[in-house]
Amino acid sequence: MTRLPLQLVIFDCDGVLVDSEPASRRVLAAEAARRGWHLTEDAARRWTGLRWSDLQPMFEQECGCKLPADWPLCMQTRLIAAMEGNVTAIPGAAAALRATATLGIPYRIASNSSHEEMQAKFAATGLAPLVAGRVHSARDVGRGKPAPDLFLAAATAERASPAACLVIEDSRPGVTAALAAGMTCLAYLPQGDLGSDPDGLASLGAHPITSLFALPPLLKTALLGCAA
Repeated sequence: MTRLPLQLVIFDCDGVLVDSEPASRRVLAAEAARRGWHLTEDAARRWTGLRWSDLQPMFEQECGCKLPADWPLCMQTRLIAAMEGNVTAIPGAAAALRATATLGIPYRIASNSSHEEMQAKFAATGLAPLVAGRVHSARDVGRGKPAPDLFLAAATAERASPAACLVIEDSRPGVTAALAAGMTCLAYLPQGDLGSDPDGLASLGAHPITSLFALPPLLKTALLGCAA
């Protein structure tokens, strides 16, 4: 599974552990409409996985407007409010985290979301106790995904070699960042069909899985292979 014996599993947050991306797309589409730009929630999908600060210049170009300097913070506040009572855990998320720990494999969370956003998401889904002390935000490093900085910071915190890290991602920026960091990447494709990959994550070099319930057996097989 990895080029070295597995030392660390790194989970993305949005779309992998927490089903928060529909709320993010709704907030973005509403902001576009407020500024006179018609953006459907489906079209907003192409910005999945980016930080608000990285998204700002793209949004300005598309809507032909200059946004205020505090726009990322305002959008973060709106998203946190939108998630209250409207966000759920991805099926199998808690089981995957617990199984990883039971197998004796360290895990961490690395997301372009801010700590404030993730705190709200994990609290709302009941995952907070499972991720406490393991969370990394793009705000902690110089560059967010698709740059590799965030994943490399998570590996450094665990004293793991990048080549011995496994990342679970669901977006092009995330997969790009994981591979740029020299890590193995699984692409979570919840559509239930390995042939359904609208963002072309497999073409980037990620290995597709359709359920988080499939992760524990993969990890166990990897550990058995290392011990053989």
